[in-house]
Amino acid sequence: MKKIILLSFVAFSAIGNAQTPATAATAPATKEWDVSMYGFVRTDYFFDSRKSAAVREDELNLYPLDVVKDANGSDINAVNQSNFLSVVSRLGVKVKGPDVWGAKMNGNLEGDFFGNTESSPSSIGMFRLRQAFVTMDWAKTQLTMGQTWYPTFIPEVFPGVANFNTGIMFNPFGWATQVRLKHNLSNSLSFTLSAYKEREFANAIVAPGSQNAASINSSIPSFNGHLQYKNKNWIAGLGFEYKSLQPLTDNGGTPKLVTTEKVISSSVFGYAKYSNDKFSIKAYGISGGNLNSLVMLGGFTGTVNNGIQSFDPTKTTSYWIDIASNGKKVAPGFFFGTTKNNGAGTAATTMGNIYMRGLSGTRVVDNVWRASGRIDFKQNKFRVSPELEYTAATWGDADLYGKAGDNKTTVGNMKVLVSCVYSF
Repeated sequence: MKKIILLSFVAFSAIGNAQTPATAATAPATKEWDVSMYGFVRTDYFFDSRKSAAVREDELNLYPLDVVKDANGSDINAVNQSNFLSVVSRLGVKVKGPDVWGAKMNGNLEGDFFGNTESSPSSIGMFRLRQAFVTMDWAKTQLTMGQTWYPTFIPEVFPGVANFNTGIMFNPFGWATQVRLKHNLSNSLSFTLSAYKEREFANAIVAPGSQNAASINSSIPSFNGHLQYKNKNWIAGLGFEYKSLQPLTDNGGTPKLVTTEKVISSSVFGYAKYSNDKFSIKAYGISGGNLNSLVMLGGFTGTVNNGIQSFDPTKTTSYWIDIASNGKKVAPGFFFGTTKNNGAGTAATTMGNIYMRGLSGTRVVDNVWRASGRIDFKQNKFRVSPELEYTAATWGDADLYGKAGDNKTTVGNMKVLVSCVYSF
C-alpha cells in the first residue's frame, strides 16, 4: 500500500511539473548610464643644454633661441637648465547615456594641470579644460559637438615621443570648439567635415585686438574636409582646410576707421601609419598659410594703406616620421621632424606689422629640425621613458616678408628627459 501511494505521488508530481511552464532566464538589465574615469599621474625630469622658446617652466619646448651676446661677447642663451614637473598629469570622465534619435550617445570631459596662460605664472598647476564634447553615433554617421582636437591633429597618427610636446612645431597641436560630421562611405573609407573656431591656441594678436578676436570677428568658421582610409594594419588620409580670420574691426588709429580686412589662408595635409604586432611607422606632412594657432611656425604680414591694414599669410611646410617598437615590456622609438618658414607673398609695411611665431625683434627662424630617440619600459599601467632629443634652429635677419635673409646662424639644444607615467 505504501508503495502504491508513493508511486502515485511521483506520477502526479511529474504531470504537474510538465504542465508548469519553465521560468525564463532573467536578462541582465541594460545600464541607462555608464560613467568611467581615466587619466594618469605623470612626473618629468628634463635637462636642456640651451634656452629655448618654451612654455610652462620649459615643460613644452619649441625651438632653441638665437645667439644674443652680452657686453663681454658671451651668448646669454647658451646656458644649461633643468626642472622637475608634474603639471601634465591628466583627469578625464567618459559618459555613455540613453540613445537620442536613434544615435548612441557618448560624452567626454578632460583636463590637466598645465594652466591656461604663460603670462600669468600663478596659473601654472591650475586645472584647465582640454576636451569637452558629445558624440552622436548612428550606423554610418557620427556627429561630434564641442571642444576636441583640431581637425588637422589625427589622434591615431601623432608622434609617440616621450616629450610632452608631442612633436609640436612639426605636427599640429591643440583643441578647438567645433561641429564635426563623419560619414562612413564603406567599411574602410570615411569622410569628415568640420567647422570650428580657435580657442585654446589662438592666432597672433594685432593691436588693438585681443586673444581670439580674429576668430570671433570672422562671420564664418574655419572649414576642414578630410578623407581617411583605415583597415587592420593601415591608416592613411588626406585633407584640406580653409580659414578666414578678421583681426580687427577698426584701425585703432586717429581718425578711427572701420575695417573688414581678412587673413585668408588654406592648407593641405596628409598622413599614413602602418602597424603590426612588432612595430609601427607613422608619417605626416602639412603645407599652408597662417599655421600659428596649430603651435607651428607661421602667421601673417600687415600692409597699411590709407590707414587700413590688409593681411597676407606666411607659408609653412612641415614633415615628420616616427618609427617605434610595439613591444609589451620594452619599446624603443625614433622621431625625426623638420619645418620651414617660407614667408608671405606680400611685404609688411614695417617690422612691427609682422605677426608670426618664430620672430624675435629683427631676427626670424628660417627652419627647425629635431631628432629624438626613446625607450619605453612598461609594466602593467606604469611606464618609464628616457629620451634624448636634439633640436636645431636656423635664425636669420628678417625681411619684410617674414623670411630669414642674411647672417644666418644655427643653434642647437640637447634635451635629456625621463618621464614616469602611472595610468588608470
